[in-house]
Amino acid sequence: MSSAPQTLTLSRHRDRKGWVGPWPSRIGIALLGAIVIAALLDVFGQRPQTTTAASGAARLQIYAPTQARSGLIYTVRFRIDALREIKRAVLVLAPGWAAGYTFNGSAPQPASESSADGKLALTLGKIARGQHYTLFVSLQVNPTTVGDPAQTVWLYDGNKALLTVHRHVLIWP
Repeated sequence: MSSAPQTLTLSRHRDRKGWVGPWPSRIGIALLGAIVIAALLDVFGQRPQTTTAASGAARLQIYAPTQARSGLIYTVRFRIDALREIKRAVLVLAPGWAAGYTFNGSAPQPASESSADGKLALTLGKIARGQHYTLFVSLQVNPTTVGDPAQTVWLYDGNKALLTVHRHVLIWP
C-alpha cells in the first residue's frame, strides 16, 4: 500500500477524525438553493409597477421596476396625459435615473436632451389637450451598482412646474 501524499494525513482526510460531518455543507447548499428559488419567485424584484401623479394640467404615469438586479436591462414607460394644452413639455429626470445605469436610448427621440442642474432634461414639445405622449427609455443597471437611488421625475411646461413624481428603486447585487 502506498503512503499518503505529504499534504494529507490519513487520520483527518481518510478517516475524517475531527470532521464535523456532512451537515455544514448540506446547510450551505440548502441556503444557496433557497437564494436561487427566491430569485425565481421574483423576491429580488424586477416586476414593473406604475407610479402616478396628477395635477390640474397633466397626469404622469411611470411604468418601471421598483426593484432590480445588477445587470438588468429594462424599458421605462413615461406616459403624459395632457388635461390642458402643454406648449413645451419638458421631462426632468433626477440623477438616480443615470448614475449607475447605462442609458441605451429613448423612443420617440425627444426634441432635445440637456442638463438641468445635474438632472436629465428631455424636451418633448407640444402636447394638445386631451392627447397623450408616451416616451420609452431603455436602461441597463451597471453590474457594480447597488443601493436605493431616488428616481424623482418632474414635468414642466417650459419653465413652469406642473407635477412631480417621487419614487425609488432598490438595486440588488
